[in-house]
Amino acid sequence: MSQPAASSATAAPARRHNLSRLLTLVHREGAQSRAALTRRTGLNRSTIAGLVTELVALGLVSETGPTAPAGVGRPSPLVTAEASVVALAVNPDIDAVTVGLVGLGGVVHKRIRYPVATAPTATEAVNLVAALVDGMRSELDTRFRVLGVGVAVPGLVERSTGTVTLAPHLGWQDEPLADRIATASGYRCVVANDARAALIAELWFGAGRHRTDLVYLNGSASGIGGGVVSGGDALLGRHGYAGELGHAVVNPAGARCHCGRTGCLETEVTRAGLLEVLGLRDLAAESLGSVLAAAVAAGSPTVIAEVERQLDWLTQALANTVNVLDPEVVVLGGFLAGLAGATGSTLQDRVRQTGFAALSTGLEIVPAELGSDVLAVGAAELVFADLLADPQAHPALAC
Repeated sequence: MSQPAASSATAAPARRHNLSRLLTLVHREGAQSRAALTRRTGLNRSTIAGLVTELVALGLVSETGPTAPAGVGRPSPLVTAEASVVALAVNPDIDAVTVGLVGLGGVVHKRIRYPVATAPTATEAVNLVAALVDGMRSELDTRFRVLGVGVAVPGLVERSTGTVTLAPHLGWQDEPLADRIATASGYRCVVANDARAALIAELWFGAGRHRTDLVYLNGSASGIGGGVVSGGDALLGRHGYAGELGHAVVNPAGARCHCGRTGCLETEVTRAGLLEVLGLRDLAAESLGSVLAAAVAAGSPTVIAEVERQLDWLTQALANTVNVLDPEVVVLGGFLAGLAGATGSTLQDRVRQTGFAALSTGLEIVPAELGSDVLAVGAAELVFADLLADPQAHPALAC
């Protein structure tokens, strides 16, 4: 007996869900043929064809010529996320304000870093963002569809309001950053902690791909931030502050932290301490590892002593984290990746020897893959989230 046709009331939500599935697949995993989308989703070919046609009409995907057939049957066109649908990505930090332009599919079109001599005030950061966006305005208006601005801030952020409740390294407190940037730029704005944004970027586009349980730690000029993915979902906590691993106490006899406690991880493991023993004022995060390794190989006693000291505290923090969270992988970004690879003795071995054996056996500790693009990609994901959840309903597509 044939089944009755689905009512429009049930078909519409199902179609929105399937549009979301398809757009998310090609955004996060790259170009897919219609045949591959049929296999991945379990939907039939005619349904996939209709969904792809709708996403093309919305300007969210494009179809290229058919791929060469691998076997019997007609070749299938490739469905690709439309990289001209973009988000502006902003990262204010103590040494620079960076604005990027990121398209669907994680395509970084450009990234402009504006160095600053001292940590910018919120007003200075907003003004710099407005100026940099205005400089791109003609390009944005003619070549792209801008969905909004995503901001990754080294501090605590109230996600529901976009308020930076505390960014101690920047000296910001209770700053309504989302509202201020939206007013200055003319685009809707979403704000989040920088480490959380980087976590999402690495989860979908970098070292965390196809992982369900991971810990991410990022080291920057502002300190150490972190995030946790458990069972495939990012842990946010009641206020969105979960994963502040930089403020795990590792040395009760150590230095006073700006958070009020003593011996936090980010006071004991620092980029500034590494640069000091190297005799440098600044160095790109991607170059730090090779410079440290060269100094260690050359037998520099001050560099070796500082690297070993910082590795000891980082090992303790990671061993404790592994004992609590039992991840399959720890991803290290920023200067932490360079620190971890500076000596012949791997950080992975250190953690396995220090931690609870049943949990640390099989643990992987790997460097982040996105490098200097990680915060741009992560900040853009803050903006793309609503579009991916419901492609039909995004307000920018009605403009």
